[in-house]
Amino acid sequence: MDARRKEVDVDIPLKKSPCDKVRRAGSRTGAQAINANHNDQPVQVTMTSTATATQAAATQTTASPTAGALHVTRVADGEALAALAEDWNRLAGDVPFRRHEWLEAWWRHYRTPDAELLVLTVADATGELVGLAPWHLVRSKARGRVVRFLGSGEVASDYVGVLAAVEREADVAARLAEWMSRETTSRWDLIDLDGIAPDDIVTLGLAAELAARGHMLQRRERFRTWRVPLPGDWNEYLMGLSKSRRERARQLLRRNFDTGRAVLHVVERADEVARGIDVLRTLHQSRRESLGDVGCFASPRFGRFHAEVARRFLELGRLRLQWVELDGRAVAAEYSLSGGDTVYYYQSGFDAECARAKPGWLALMASLRLAIEQGFRSFDFLRGDEAYKASWGAEPRPLVELRIVGRSPAARLRNAAWAAGEGTKKWIKRGLQLCERWRRSGEARATDVAGGSSGDGP
Repeated sequence: MDARRKEVDVDIPLKKSPCDKVRRAGSRTGAQAINANHNDQPVQVTMTSTATATQAAATQTTASPTAGALHVTRVADGEALAALAEDWNRLAGDVPFRRHEWLEAWWRHYRTPDAELLVLTVADATGELVGLAPWHLVRSKARGRVVRFLGSGEVASDYVGVLAAVEREADVAARLAEWMSRETTSRWDLIDLDGIAPDDIVTLGLAAELAARGHMLQRRERFRTWRVPLPGDWNEYLMGLSKSRRERARQLLRRNFDTGRAVLHVVERADEVARGIDVLRTLHQSRRESLGDVGCFASPRFGRFHAEVARRFLELGRLRLQWVELDGRAVAAEYSLSGGDTVYYYQSGFDAECARAKPGWLALMASLRLAIEQGFRSFDFLRGDEAYKASWGAEPRPLVELRIVGRSPAARLRNAAWAAGEGTKKWIKRGLQLCERWRRSGEARATDVAGGSSGDGP
């Protein structure tokens, strides 16, 4: 039997463990860890020559004259985060991994003795919060003082970003860049951010603004997320699949759900969360261990974090924790969160002993059908290039990784050592694309503010 046919025969939609990916990368050092994904598309923006610095300086046009009136405050006390919850969530929008509930819980569960909270709030002249950078700082002998997003590491949060109010994105980016650039010699050596959406204009704008102030900027596309556009009808969705998959899906639904052999259990009450998490943990660990992997729930912190987050998101009406029982036996589980018109498929597991019954298919079909019935318009599988995602109609979307180097001699020396191991040529493939895009978008916004057409500028 050839490899491709064998893969189809065992095509169970098992979501690869995000923490397993992090652990595999973490077992490498320096450039090896950065290059752990086969989809790397490295790019770099390096501010060194006079011509480069001059071109990047043009990015300053992106901010309005009111940007200087914004006030930046550092929040270093974890207990003070609770007071920010309402404004934080107002700025976070619909993405669950940007919300206060997710990131504040992460800080309490994952902070280490050498870590410092570095949440920066941006307020206007009236005191209204218009921006927020959800960061923390860790110390490393090799890389110095490193700024990362809250939610990093084995939790593998996608789409985390710097937050800003609508129409204040450029101002917030410019003001934060000014503050961080001023603090570079005393507070940080490297800003290392990943999981950034390619249309996150605030985070990418901040990077371009720092580049304009003389910081070395390195940008690349690392992981990819996969998203399924959902129609308004289940049968319409099935018609978008391949003929063989569509027929197999309908057959499984008739034989299992239509006959009552398979039952979908959805967590709807607080007293059901613990059982749902336990079913997910058991099935996830069983499957990962059968493949020789550690599994996410081998980490006690991972389990405690998600037990709390699940309860908090249930209160928000955003939790999708469910499992499928086949003939009375739990065979597959899924843990997702929702936001706006999108379901974010975070973790899953299934009983490998029941693989012939396609438990992963049953759970995923039940979840997709329920999402369509509830009016969701997209189903996001999040990061990872597992083959099953495309077969269910998902389309890839790259995530961006940014490295911004401090201006101190020590920071530059550390980065030079890292770049030597990484292979500098790979990082200069696309030059100044990010800064140029930011500059052009800033010109367009400035023209809009002035009320003129694209030809009315100076």
